[in-house]
Amino acid sequence: MNRPQVRRRFSILWWWQLVLVVLPVLIINSLFESSREPGVLAMPFFIAGMLSMFVSLPLFNAYKHALIATGKARDTEVEPAAWQTLGEARRKACWGAGLPAWIAAAAVFTSLEAVPLILLTVSSLVILYLYRIPRQLG
Repeated sequence: MNRPQVRRRFSILWWWQLVLVVLPVLIINSLFESSREPGVLAMPFFIAGMLSMFVSLPLFNAYKHALIATGKARDTEVEPAAWQTLGEARRKACWGAGLPAWIAAAAVFTSLEAVPLILLTVSSLVILYLYRIPRQLG
């Protein structure tokens, strides 16, 4: 695979990951919105969602190092292996980036209000945005 094809594949996978992060929150919230009663577990779920953002720190560090290594491996014989390593690091990091939104989706059942749901989902989106492949690498 050449570099533009790999970048295109990474772009498509990023959009799929975006859908996998946002869609559960939207679907679960729309289906179970009417059964809102004050929940005791709403605040612990929100705190767990906020703390889950810290899962991304070591994953981002691994992604950053793989990204730098891929940039250094451009136009060499180890470039395909570097892209593969970058893809593996990015896949793990994207799953970690989705944790706050998925915890928000589970927190719908604890009657978590709309603002915390939005905050957790947007935090996942912001973290996920960090994992876009930079133009300089193409």
